[in-house]
Order: sequence, then structure tokens, then C-alpha cells
Amino acid sequence: MTDPWGYIEDEVKEQLINVLKKLNFDGEIVVAAPPEGMGDFSFPCFALSKIAKKGPMRIAEEIAKNIEKSEFIESVENKGAYVNFFINSDKLAEITLRSITKEKEDYGNLDKKHEKIILEHTSANPTGPLHVGRARNPIIGDTLARILRKSGYDVETQFYVDDMGKQTAVLAWGKRKIGEEEIEKEEGKKIDHVMVKYYQKANELMEKKEEINKEIESILLEIDKPSHLLTTNEEILKTKKAREEIKRYCQLVLDGIIQSLERIDVFIDSFVWESELIDEGVVNDVIKKLKTSSHYKEEDGVGYIEMEDFGVSGLDTRFFITRKDGTSLYATRDIAYHLSKSQHYDEVIDVLGEDHKFQTKKVDVGLKLLGVKKLPEIIFYAFVSLPEGKMATRKGRVVWLDDLIDEAVKRAHNEVKKRRAGLPEEKMREIAQIVGIGSIRYNIIRVQAEKKIVFRWEDALNFEGNSAPFIQYAHARACSILRKSEGYGDYQSSLLIHESEKNLIRNLAKFPAVIGESAEGRKCHLIAAYAYQLASLFNQFYRDCLVLHADENLRNARLVLVDATRLVLKNALDCLGIAAPEEM
Repeated sequence: MTDPWGYIEDEVKEQLINVLKKLNFDGEIVVAAPPEGMGDFSFPCFALSKIAKKGPMRIAEEIAKNIEKSEFIESVENKGAYVNFFINSDKLAEITLRSITKEKEDYGNLDKKHEKIILEHTSANPTGPLHVGRARNPIIGDTLARILRKSGYDVETQFYVDDMGKQTAVLAWGKRKIGEEEIEKEEGKKIDHVMVKYYQKANELMEKKEEINKEIESILLEIDKPSHLLTTNEEILKTKKAREEIKRYCQLVLDGIIQSLERIDVFIDSFVWESELIDEGVVNDVIKKLKTSSHYKEEDGVGYIEMEDFGVSGLDTRFFITRKDGTSLYATRDIAYHLSKSQHYDEVIDVLGEDHKFQTKKVDVGLKLLGVKKLPEIIFYAFVSLPEGKMATRKGRVVWLDDLIDEAVKRAHNEVKKRRAGLPEEKMREIAQIVGIGSIRYNIIRVQAEKKIVFRWEDALNFEGNSAPFIQYAHARACSILRKSEGYGDYQSSLLIHESEKNLIRNLAKFPAVIGESAEGRKCHLIAAYAYQLASLFNQFYRDCLVLHADENLRNARLVLVDATRLVLKNALDCLGIAAPEEM
């Protein structure tokens, strides 16, 4: 049984449907979790009151009397206006432990969906390393992809490389005009950390000399001209050479970004270069089609779409699709990219910073005009900031993700050394790597995407309470118990009657349902909350119930429960992209 809790919930709903039909009540069936001690499922009757012309308490009483006990439903009570269902704990333990021990790492996997999702995330400007302010993007994107796959979807992750914007022209100018001797050197730094020095120095000089801005605009014109505007072989060659140069610089930065992503266990399936969309004529085709729209207007030779016609309000509702010279703008290229995605995938999901909200309106309007029926679904996230304010790559006021990783692993190593001084150094470093990376990912994903995070070292690397190390330690403890046990024999789940055992089993049963809710609601933080609760319940069980020193029958049953917890903790951590160590 893949989803024990969901199976029982379906039976509860089926019973309610039958009883409501019998009583001639017509209402929506929505069950919820009641307060502790009030059962496992609760059905509120307030909405039925108007339909049935009776008080909700009277309705609840009538429904409760007509519910039949079953294999899974042990009893039913009406508490005020609620019908509360109590599940048979023995039966729940039996089917849950059997499911987990049989399915192992597949426990929590939901039925295969016949939908292909393209999930774009990270897509950072290729002008410098990833900084902590944008670190939520790859972690949210990668975690969501893992959860969607476990939920049964076919998911491809994609990184959109913006190599045609002004920022890449600034980088190119910096590489052309700034000598190595002008750049502050740091030994052993990755290539993206070297390249960003040119970008930052160029920005600094731009603010002092206006003519540099003109030179950068000239580079932008070199790379951005579509093929239909190139009239001579000389122009074609010049544009090709400029694009190749910029792509080479961007690739160097991208190589560094990919290394950083891999350090936190984020792997991208494919990369789409903005310049390729122009080379292939996709962007030009989009511009042509948008110009035929009745919403297209021109002002001083510049074409735009009036978005007010689509309910977009603001100081300026014009969406410009080209510059005066006919070259494309970022939003137009973005529409071309999304048009291509919509033609090849059933669902399109983008993970974007909250500063992209107006940009997405332009994309939506453009896609509607191009006849796209299903618009992209956007997961917006609030930025991570420093206590002293926002981060800015251009001005060099950042905490790089690489530095965060190094510091996290260093602090994790100090913790391991303090707790396990007798471990070989190599083992200490292995555990520190797992714990440090886990701390970063968990600290970011446990907060809802739309809520702001102020980055503080003491929060990111907290080794107690609601943190990755706390959950990882619960997994390591389960592994340790099983190692010491040297295995277990046949077991009777009916022996697991302690309240701590029941609470733990109930939580284990809910894992597939949480996967489904997290996937459909695009709420990665639900898995983090689940993993923390599971680790907490396991610790309570370990505190309250003897395992290794219990009598043989009870020992075997409890060892199965430990093993099941180990498996589900590992599966939950895997959804979060966090390693589950066997020793800490």
C-alpha cells in the first residue's frame, strides 16, 4: 500500500459520502486534522446547516450515529459540530510498517503522472559567482524538482543563460579594457570569482566616465543584431566574433557557477543560451507576430504593446518589444524562450526572485497574444539579505555562496571534532561536509519561499532544534541502533501500543500524503517541517521505549519501527537534497 494515510482518508470520505446521501444532505466532503486527543480525522458540519435547515451539532450527531465501524475506522464521535474519526492503531501500524519495509527508498513515491514539466531555476546572470542573496533559487528549484519526481511527474530542470543583456556587455568591456594588474588577485579562487572582478571594476569605472557607457552600448549593439538586420559579410563576421567572445566569458563564469551548484548537490539537466534563440530566428519570429497584434503601437519609431488592455496597471503599462534600432529587448527574448518551452512541455514552472513580478506580466501578455493557452507557473521567492541590508554583486557587497559553503563545512568540522574527538580525521571531514551542506539547504528551504530571510551565521549553522543536523542525527541514531542489534526476526506490529510508538507510526503513514500536498501546492517547506517532526517523534520514542533491551518479541517490533523511521528519514532528506549520514 503506497499511501496508508491517504487510503484510510479515502475510506473516511467514502463513508461520509454514503451517510450524507442516506440522510439527504448535500455538501462538500472536506476532512481535517482535529486537535490532539480528538481523533485522526474531523468533518465540520457548519456548511451543512443551511442546506439541512438544522443546527450543525444536531447534524454531526446524526452523521456519527450512521457511520459504520470498519477494518480501519475504530470509532466515531461527534464533538460539538464536528464528526471525529478514530483510526484502528493496530491496523495502521500493520499496513504502514509493511509498506515501508517492502518499498524502502520507493516509499512515498506516488503514481506515475502522464505530464512532463520543465522547471527553470537559478538562471543567474553569467557575470560572477552565486551569492547568498540568490541562493534560494537553486535550492528551491532543485528541491521542488525532487519532490515533483517523487510525486510521479517527469521533470526536466533548465538554466536559461542570459548572455545577451547589458551586464554581459559590461563584462566584455571589462575583459577588453582592464588589465590583469588592475584586478585584485586572490590565490586559489575559482574562475567565476576572478571574472566578477572585471565586472565590478567596469561598473565602478562606468559611474565615473560617461564615455564608457557609450562603448558598452556599442558592444551591446554588436552582439544583439538579428541576422535579418546584418547586410554585409563584414557585419555578420563582426557580430559572430562578438557573440563568441561574450559566450566564452559567460561560459567561464557558468563553469564556476555549476561547480558551486554541485557543491550543494544541485544538478541542472539542460542549459539554454539566449543568443541561440536569436541565431535560430525564434526571437525575430516573435517580434513579427507581436507587431501584427491589434494591441501593438509605436512611439517615436519604437514598438510596444499596451498592457493596460490586459488589466495591467501602473505608472507605465507599455511593454516595449524592440529598441529604436530594431534589436530585441530582454522581455521579448524571454517570451521566445517561454514559447519554445510551452510547445514541448505540459507544464512550465519558473523559480524567480520577487523583483521579476512585473517582468512576468510582460511575458504573460506576450504569450497570450501568441496564442499560448497555459501560461508559466511562477514560484516567487523573497531574497536573502544581510543584517546590514541587500546584497549587490555590482558593488561587491555580497557573501558568496562558495564562502558560505566553506564556512559551513568548517563550523561543522569543529562541531564533529568536539563531539567525536576519537574519529579519524578523514571521517570527521566526510561528516562535516555532509552536515555543513545539509545545514545550508535546510536553513533556506524550511522557510516559505515568499517570506524574507535575513542571513545570519548562527541561524544557518544551528546544530540544535529545527535544523538539518538535528534530523541527520536522528537518522544516524537509527542506523546505530540497527548496527548494534545485528538484525531482527519476525515481528508483531500489534505490540506497538505505547503512545510514542503510535505517534511515530501515524507520522510515518503520512509521508506519501505530505509528498502529494507539497508537490501539488509547490510548497517545499512542508517536507522540511515533516522531516523535523519525524526526527522529533523518533527522539521521543527512543526516550520512552527500550529497544535493544526489550524482550525478544517487543524488541523485534521496535527494531522494525526504527528501521522504518530510518528509511523515511532518508527519503525525506533525499527530497530536500540532503545526505543522510549513517554516523555523526
